[in-house]
Amino acid sequence: MPSNATGGAEEPDAAAAVNEPRLWINNGWTARIIKNEDDEGWAVAMIKEGESEPALVGPWTMGRDKKNPKPLDVSAFNTLVKTASEVLRRHQQQLHALYHKSVTVDAPSGRITVTLDIVPDEYDPHALLAANDALGEPLAQVRVPPGFKLSVSSAGAWIDDDFRKPR
Repeated sequence: MPSNATGGAEEPDAAAAVNEPRLWINNGWTARIIKNEDDEGWAVAMIKEGESEPALVGPWTMGRDKKNPKPLDVSAFNTLVKTASEVLRRHQQQLHALYHKSVTVDAPSGRITVTLDIVPDEYDPHALLAANDALGEPLAQVRVPPGFKLSVSSAGAWIDDDFRKPR
């Protein structure tokens, strides 16, 4: 039974799947073979559903006639999905590392973990400086400028100043 706008017997992904020689759409991903603008070859672009830019663009193999691209198949598509997913995962890890810093300080009261979480808001960029004890219990949190430099010494100074907002 075909699917309809109100939902039908088919799974949404199955109804939306496209398996053409130069275009595959499945499981939230689109693989599109495109003409390489720089030379005579071909490239493949992997786009995650809902995104405007490709997560991955790479060279694509020529077919036997040395003019047209090799057609996509299930094995190639699955490999491309895996590779593009890994690229996105690494990008997310880099963003997390950029916006979330953490140091541990040995204080008289015990080990304290100080974190800096940058909020890259277009209109109100800021960061949250927070401290937790060795058991993970919150000790303090203050709002600081997004350019605040977290280090063991700046964290120690904040702790020594009874968690007052750094100047």
